[in-house]
Amino acid sequence: MQFGICFKGVVSPDRARALVRLAESHGFEYCWFYDSHILWRESFVAMAMCMEHTTRMRFAPCVTNPDVRDWSLAASLYGSLAAQSNGRIDIGLGRGDSSRRVMGNKPASMERLAEFTTKVKAMVRGEEVTYDNCPNPVKFPWADGYELPVWIAAYGPQALKVAGEVGDGVILQIAEPGLCKWFADQTQVAGKAAGRDMSKFKVQAAAPAFFGPMDECIEATKWFPAMVGNHVADIVDKYGKDSGLVPKSLTSYIEKRRGYDYSKHGQSDNPFLDFITPDVVESFCVLGTPEQHIEKIKQLKAAGVTQYNIYLDNGNEGEIIETYGEKVIPAFR
Repeated sequence: MQFGICFKGVVSPDRARALVRLAESHGFEYCWFYDSHILWRESFVAMAMCMEHTTRMRFAPCVTNPDVRDWSLAASLYGSLAAQSNGRIDIGLGRGDSSRRVMGNKPASMERLAEFTTKVKAMVRGEEVTYDNCPNPVKFPWADGYELPVWIAAYGPQALKVAGEVGDGVILQIAEPGLCKWFADQTQVAGKAAGRDMSKFKVQAAAPAFFGPMDECIEATKWFPAMVGNHVADIVDKYGKDSGLVPKSLTSYIEKRRGYDYSKHGQSDNPFLDFITPDVVESFCVLGTPEQHIEKIKQLKAAGVTQYNIYLDNGNEGEIIETYGEKVIPAFR
């Protein structure tokens, strides 16, 4: 089991540098950054800074999308960070939920996401690539063959299928073991049907962690199911809540959802939290004592999860990192 941390671009640069050094020293292998350039500061600038203050930790957006940057610019950015970090860059990729919608634009299609994945990976390797809006082929003379790992964020059947077919991993924004298994199994089926070797395919559960009495933990992390609910609502709109394509346990909690404020995306003061119940928060997050954290992560591992990525959005960032390094991570080493 790998462990990661995830930041929004509201953390001060000094604080970010201190936290990544602390996390690396306590056994965390990954640092992920939200990539929504209007809501938060530019994530790749922050990653480049943090790379200079670490030696082993890998960095990635959680998540970027195909339509926020020209594809050659995106590939050049990823390849450049790979070179200057000695190969410590992955990419988390989604349709562009907050990044696109906050500007009034639609997220990318899954077909476009799949094409972006294959063509950007090829450009970073140094291959000649053509793509839309670029009549001349693109080839980086400085590329050194780096194989860029791409994790695809998914919930719905089509996204899970694409993740299995073209991704190196899948990002699941939830820490409910049963649902994680349901999602992960679909990526395996899709990848094997496409003729891929799925033995090294990675599965990330990204969700908040918090220590303390359960009522305090729930209050600190109830923003998270609201953010998840926003994605689930899209899936329900597309497939229907009674289609059988999305589990009832994932859709039932959004029945009283009234809306979503993108200016408060992923924040505890989002006004649309009243449909969230304590049992949903406890199910979707990793909460309680260190022993309870260990037990839940063991359940996630049994469900096929290979990395738990902690959203550090609730305060107590240093305490959470230190407690994981001292009491939780050693249980998986």
